[in-house]
Amino acid sequence: MYIIDNKSYPCCTSVTMRFIGGKWKAVILHHLINGAKRYNELRKVIPTITERTLSLQLKQLEEDNIIDRKVYTEKPPLMVEYTLTDFGKTLLPVLEAITQWGIAAPINSKKIIKN
Repeated sequence: MYIIDNKSYPCCTSVTMRFIGGKWKAVILHHLINGAKRYNELRKVIPTITERTLSLQLKQLEEDNIIDRKVYTEKPPLMVEYTLTDFGKTLLPVLEAITQWGIAAPINSKKIIKN
């Protein structure tokens, strides 16, 4: 049994999914693998995510210490960048496995059509 923020998780897989589960977190993290991205850059590479959802997911990932949010205020306009933390980088093997599975999935399933 694991406890995070006073909530119990029955196994290690549920702990992992607590941090990267859902429709968008792994996608956001995938786009941060190669370095820092600004909010608008993330919006462009994930066009089907709503602004509200992206903001909420980024806040959750930041609260969980998976990503770091850096605000540049030296000169207008205000710029915010997101990067993986050292803790977030420990997820790289998991994200790589998810990516590789997604690449192979259309080959192995008739249900998936790649455009």
